[in-house]
Amino acid sequence: MTKVFPPFSSDQYRKKVTTVDPLRRMGQVEKVVGLTIEAEGPPTFVGETCFFKTLSGQHVLGEVVGFREGKVLLLPLGEMEGIGPGTEVIALDHTLTTPVGPGLLGRILDGLGRPIDGRGKPATEGHYPLQAACPSPMARVRIRTPLSLGVKAIDGLLTCGQGQRIGIFAGSGVGKSTLLGMIARNSSADINVIGLIGERGREVKEFIEKDLGTEGLARSVVVAATSDQPALVRIKGAYTATAIAEYFRDQGANVMLMMDSVTRFALAQREVGLATGEPPATRGFTPSVFALIPKLLERSGTAERGSITALYTVLVEGDDMNEPVADTVRGTLDGHIVLSRSLAHEDHYPAIDILASVSRLMIDLVSAEHNKAAAILRQLLAIYKANEDLINIGAYVAGSNPRVDLAIKMYPAIRNFLRQAIEEKFTLEQTEEMLQSLVAEVEEGVL
Repeated sequence: MTKVFPPFSSDQYRKKVTTVDPLRRMGQVEKVVGLTIEAEGPPTFVGETCFFKTLSGQHVLGEVVGFREGKVLLLPLGEMEGIGPGTEVIALDHTLTTPVGPGLLGRILDGLGRPIDGRGKPATEGHYPLQAACPSPMARVRIRTPLSLGVKAIDGLLTCGQGQRIGIFAGSGVGKSTLLGMIARNSSADINVIGLIGERGREVKEFIEKDLGTEGLARSVVVAATSDQPALVRIKGAYTATAIAEYFRDQGANVMLMMDSVTRFALAQREVGLATGEPPATRGFTPSVFALIPKLLERSGTAERGSITALYTVLVEGDDMNEPVADTVRGTLDGHIVLSRSLAHEDHYPAIDILASVSRLMIDLVSAEHNKAAAILRQLLAIYKANEDLINIGAYVAGSNPRVDLAIKMYPAIRNFLRQAIEEKFTLEQTEEMLQSLVAEVEEGVL
């Protein structure tokens, strides 16, 4: 039976012929030093995707990261096994993109947007570039609508708005992942995009099954680039999660982007910077780290259509909240939530240090009554903390100061309000009602 082919003049074939590049730009690997591959050619540009054709016939993706003395510097997006002098380098004439579409919901992807959940290729509608420009400052809609995260301590005293960007600062083992899982399940956002950057391999499945749960995963896209992946893949994982969030935002959705953590993104970029010859600067971090962090964080927020509300975790060394990465992130975002190790040791979860945390937009998002109630609660906490040592050793005499007496009286109720079990969920309205009830007994003029 003769096979009939469609006519060559059809639009489909005409487009193929007019867009095809008949030239293949090729080069050869000259040497490999550490993570860096140095090649003679091909003619290329920074950020272009290439592949290495190993002697065994395998193709390994790589990216052009710089040039040195006429040589092309590349980093692999996979294992370097099989790459050596003489290995062919073929330029692909494009930068990295990620597939996007509603079919990504409920799926788990790697740092390059490929599925790793064993459920086959997801249905997608196109591709978004991993590197994209931030929305124009004049195109950003002002943040005026509060967003419920389902956590009393945050909704009551650190209210977040649609399109706001907040950092979660904590040392290791203080409950960052658990808090992110609670927010992913409980928030009123339409879609969650979760980037697990540099996480331990064990923690990915644990986060998905234990912290996120079936309910949370159903309306989420998870991008996981674990710590064993090449540094460039960990960096691209952060960009992939952001690009997917941008796609859903462009569809008009209110997206919740959660990235854990910016610190490991910075560490991966430090590896890349040092491998390409950048000098170490602040505490060993290269200058490119502090240039890339704002470019990544500024891509979230509001736009002409839709919004990306972003939560970025920062893993602080030795609980030092002023280390370079933490300081850069805090100066870029619209607020920060600090998790306290001392509160975690007291089994107080979520371990949010209210006095060290701030939402820069809360005053514009909630009513005057809500703001006043939150201010009273903060003042009572501050008064108690200022006198805590005297209270604990019994040196404070009741009646000496009515403000301290009131703080001592209300402190157990305040602690109870700030605590929340993992499975509990509260709406913004419920939280405000509980907050108003808590401060109702405070007589006017006491504070």
